[in-house]
Amino acid sequence: MKRKDFLQMSAMGLGALVIPRSFLLGNPIDPLQAINEGIDVSVKKQLADAALSAAKARGATYADVRIGRYLNQVVATRENKVQGVANTESFGVGIRVLANGCWGFAATNNVTTASLAATAERAVAVAEANAKIQGEPVRLAPQKGYGEVSWKPPIQKNAFEVPVKDKVDLLLSANAIAMQNGANFVNSNIFAVNEQKYFASTDGSYIDQDIHRIFPTFTVTKIDQANGKFDTRKALSSPMGMGYEYLEPLASAKVPGIVTRYGMRYDMLEDIKAATAEVAQKNKAKSVEPGKYDLVLDPSHLWLTIHESVGHPTELDRVLGYEANYAGTSFLTLDKWQGKNFAFGSKLVNVVADKTQEGSLGAVGYDDEGVRCKTWDLIKDGVLVNYQAIRDQAHIIGLEESHGCCYAQSWADVQFQRMPNVSLQPGKEKRSVDDLIKNVEKGIYIIGDGSFSIDQQRYNFQFGGQTFYEIKNGKIAGMLRDVAYQANTREFWNSCTDIADKSDYRLGGAFNDGKGQPSQSNAVSHGSATTRFNGVNVINTARKI
Repeated sequence: MKRKDFLQMSAMGLGALVIPRSFLLGNPIDPLQAINEGIDVSVKKQLADAALSAAKARGATYADVRIGRYLNQVVATRENKVQGVANTESFGVGIRVLANGCWGFAATNNVTTASLAATAERAVAVAEANAKIQGEPVRLAPQKGYGEVSWKPPIQKNAFEVPVKDKVDLLLSANAIAMQNGANFVNSNIFAVNEQKYFASTDGSYIDQDIHRIFPTFTVTKIDQANGKFDTRKALSSPMGMGYEYLEPLASAKVPGIVTRYGMRYDMLEDIKAATAEVAQKNKAKSVEPGKYDLVLDPSHLWLTIHESVGHPTELDRVLGYEANYAGTSFLTLDKWQGKNFAFGSKLVNVVADKTQEGSLGAVGYDDEGVRCKTWDLIKDGVLVNYQAIRDQAHIIGLEESHGCCYAQSWADVQFQRMPNVSLQPGKEKRSVDDLIKNVEKGIYIIGDGSFSIDQQRYNFQFGGQTFYEIKNGKIAGMLRDVAYQANTREFWNSCTDIADKSDYRLGGAFNDGKGQPSQSNAVSHGSATTRFNGVNVINTARKI
C-alpha cells in the first residue's frame, strides 16, 4: 500500500472513533508536511488587502478576512495494535462583510488575489440579498485596528514535530501496563491541533496567530469473570492549549489512597496504572443508596458541570433565543441581569470568563473578529453580573466593546459567539481537599467526568462521573458505584459551601463543544479547585424507577 493510500485509509478508519468531527475535515497529508511553515505573512497581507479592497469597492461598510491553515493529527491504538494514524490539512479563506446593514459571508480554497477579490464580491452579494428580508440593521461595537501584530502561545515542543513512532510507542506502552495489570480491553489516543490563522479587517488590523492544542486520553475496561459485569475508567487527562511538553511530566502530585492528580503536566503511564487498579475496585464497589449527600467534586469532574450549567446559560445568543432551534435557550434571561441581584449561587461562587489563561484551550491573543482577548466576571459573589457577547451583540447589554469571544472552527465557517474559558475561582482561604472532606458526615467524593443530561434551558440536570468514594464522618470509607446527582442549576450553585484554595486549581475541558447551524466545534477549558456542595440529591443509576 502506498503511503498516501495508507493515510487516506487511516483517516477513514478513525471515523468510527468518538472524536471531534473537525479532526476528519481536510485533506490527508504526510506528517512531515505539517511542520512546513506555510505562506509568508507578507503574502497573506497582500491577499487580504485584495479581498478588503474588492469588498469596499462593491459597497461593503465593513469587511474582515480570515486566512486559515488547520492541521489535525490523530494517533489511535487498541491493546497491542495501532488502529490508525490520520494527518489532515485544511487551507482556505473566509470573508465576512457588512453591506446594507446585513452580514454576508463567502469562502474559497482557491487562494489567489483574483479568487479572493471575487469571493469578497460574492460575500457582498450575499449581504445585499439577506438585507431584503432583515429587520434591524447590524450594529457593531467599535474596534480600533492594531496594525500588524502576531501572537503565539509559549509552547515548548510542537506536537507535530514529534515523530509518530514516539507517540505510538507511548500509547502502546500505556496499553501494555493496563493489560499486564488485568485490563481486558484498552484503547488510547493522542489528538493534536495547530491553527495557523491570519485575520485582516477594514478596521486596520493584520493579526497573525499560531495556536496549538493537545489531548492524550485512554479508556480501560475490565470484566468481572464471576458476575459478567464490566466497568471502565477514562483518563484523568485534560485537553490543553499546550505542546507535546504536556506529555513529558516534570513531577506528579499524589493524593494518597485515591488517585493520582496532574496539573500542567500529564503522566499517562502513571494514570493508566491507577485506572486499571480502580476499575477492578469499581467492579466490587457497593451500589449507592439514594438520598441527600454532601458532594466533594474534583476539578476533573466539576469542569463539565461548570460547562453545562454556567458556561452555556451565560452565552448571550442563547439568552436571546438565537440558538433555540438547535442548542437551546437559557434560564438566565435579561430580566435577571443588571441591578437585579439575581442569586445564581452562594457568595462563594465567583465565575470568570477568560480568553487569556496560559495553557487553556481557549487562550488566544485576538478573537476571530480581531478583538484583543480579555477576562471578565460572569458571576460575582454569587450574583449574575454579565454574559458572553461579541461585536454585534454588545449594544444589547449596554457594552461599548466586545468581550472578544468570537470564533469559527475553520476558514470555511462563519465566525459567531463561542464560549470562552469559564472557570470557578478557587477559595481565598487556605483549604485542601482533606479540609473539605473532614467535616462531611455523609457524602460522596466524585472524580472524573461521566454521562450527563441537562434541559434546553440549562436548568434541570443530572451528572455522573468516573470514580465515586463514600465519605463517612470525615473520612473516605470505600468506593461506590451507580452514582449520579440531580439538581437544578440555581439550587446546586447555592448549595456551594466550601472551595479549596488555588494550590488545588486545575483545568478540564473539551475539544468538541458543539453549537450553531451548521454545527461547529469549539475547544474550551474550565478551571476550578475541589468544591463542596451540601444536600444534593443522589440517585442509583442501576435501579429501575
